[in-house]
Amino acid sequence: MITDPKYLSDAEIILSHRHDNGADYWATPDGRLLKGAPFTTLESTLYLLELGLSATDRVMKGTADLIWKNWREDGRIRISPTGGIYPCQTALAANVLCRLGYSQDPRMAETFSHFLRTQQKDGGWICKKYSYGKGEETAYSTPYTTLVVLDLFRHSSYFQAGECLDRAVQFLLEHWTIRTPISPCHYGIGSRFMQIEYPFRGYNLFYYVYVLSFYERAKKDTRFHQAFQALAQKAVDGHISVERVVPKLAELHFCRKGERSELATQRFKEILQNVAGSR
Repeated sequence: MITDPKYLSDAEIILSHRHDNGADYWATPDGRLLKGAPFTTLESTLYLLELGLSATDRVMKGTADLIWKNWREDGRIRISPTGGIYPCQTALAANVLCRLGYSQDPRMAETFSHFLRTQQKDGGWICKKYSYGKGEETAYSTPYTTLVVLDLFRHSSYFQAGECLDRAVQFLLEHWTIRTPISPCHYGIGSRFMQIEYPFRGYNLFYYVYVLSFYERAKKDTRFHQAFQALAQKAVDGHISVERVVPKLAELHFCRKGERSELATQRFKEILQNVAGSR
């Protein structure tokens, strides 16, 4: 149940899309968990958690069971019955499970270990889906995937534990300097990146600063503080307004484009607390 009544209508809208893809829990009949964006299994679950729905809710339990059915013994999580299993997909699915309270599950420990085993030399994680060919930029790891993995590790016993995550933080901070599109997926830092997108569902300034603000290695670096200041300058009287949201989410009150978002502001306040705590 949503405890704050002002978010009930948003929750009802999200739940109304629960069978749009042909099966329950926003999935397709063949079990695809990221089909039908923005109302996919993984995304819709995070929206509802953001709105305050309890992880113990029956719908949330059903969603968790569906995701766990796709977990593999090597730690990866398959979100589609065919095709490759990309690290960004495993990280997204694992993040949902951790948000649902499964961070201490023994299966999740194997997923954390999987990411430690597959970290690249540059400190990041790479999705080897060469949609744009194989230019020099594809030698880099994927910034968005690395950001999601760092978000995931906040829930683990490895958090703040050593060199591996420091290297991942360093990779993302280097991208703040590089800025040009890198990795097989061509993630860059430009005008679109600098727009505040909420809820968190892509590679953008707000999500970038939010995740990095939990890491001491980042908070000691001038590049993080440059990114933080770029975000802070967008706040008006301490409030965050949404600058970009996918059209299909426009009907939701908690993330309306051009309007202050109370929940986005709460995330911004977490950043402020994290930054203040490093001094």
